[in-house]
Amino acid sequence: MPKKRKRLRRTRRIALAVLLVLLVPLLTAETALRINYMGDPADGTYTRNRDAIWLGHAWVDGRKKDTDLTTLARDLRTTGIRDLYVHTGPMEHDGTLPKSLYPRARWLVDAVHRELPGVRVQAFLGDVLATESPDGMRLEKAATRAAVVDSARQVLDVGYDGVHLDLEPLHSGDRNYLTLLDDVRAVTRARDAQLSVAAHQIDPLPGFHSFWGTVAGHPKWWSQAFFGQVARRVDQIAVMSYDTMQPLESLYGGYVAQQTSLALEATPPTTHLLMGLPFYHENRFGHWNHAETVAAAVRGVRLGLSRTDADRERFGVAAYIDFAATEEDWASFRDGWVR
Repeated sequence: MPKKRKRLRRTRRIALAVLLVLLVPLLTAETALRINYMGDPADGTYTRNRDAIWLGHAWVDGRKKDTDLTTLARDLRTTGIRDLYVHTGPMEHDGTLPKSLYPRARWLVDAVHRELPGVRVQAFLGDVLATESPDGMRLEKAATRAAVVDSARQVLDVGYDGVHLDLEPLHSGDRNYLTLLDDVRAVTRARDAQLSVAAHQIDPLPGFHSFWGTVAGHPKWWSQAFFGQVARRVDQIAVMSYDTMQPLESLYGGYVAQQTSLALEATPPTTHLLMGLPFYHENRFGHWNHAETVAAAVRGVRLGLSRTDADRERFGVAAYIDFAATEEDWASFRDGWVR
């Protein structure tokens, strides 16, 4: 019996030590985020009238009508939203884009240009990458990248003002992605069009994407250096600053403040940086609806902007996504950011 009790005590001590090793860094990091949410944003850290919103596929497949566009135009006129990322894909895994997916795209582009002068309509093209499963788009194939470039030409021919790429999950350091951006930007520049991308979050701690990739099999974050490499190749980069796993509103807001600072440090002033706002509502691991609020995100954005580059001109927020947004989301956006 004494030997069994000793073994049990030893096992408990080891378990406690392991628990402390895991919990202490986590609690330290969460405390830092809570502190990061404290203080007051600087005066003037409001919209620069360079904001954006992601719009659902209904706007180009025939479900939305003239009355819907009239309502959208009325709602957007009193905001700083100047870019619409309209879901026009998804692309096929080989990089091609069926024209049957967007029969009403020309109607939307013409209507927006008529009702909202100065607002750009960009084709939101996405797909799942075969980085964590056998199925998906493979950017290592030159033929696939060439097809994506052709898809960009295709939507610009329709009249879109730009191409917005959202390829996930995209691992930090992917050279094939950088090559793709160079090739697509050659096309958009020749057309005087925009190239924008939806970007992963930046390592909250140096090298964290490598650690998380080993532990969870999904790196999730980009290194700050890779984020900067992407930002230098595009006209706009929109951080998907949601799905953060933060359990409290104050922690989420502090996390967004940190992400805003990291993104500002890595993004050249010639590139338009946007921070994502969660205009959708889910409760699951990774996204807690009570924590990831628009109000907390806006406050976090303003705090990060205040501390890092309060006068940055090419800066805004991007709302995801129109069809899930509530009146409370819009009110928080207007009260906290538009003013």
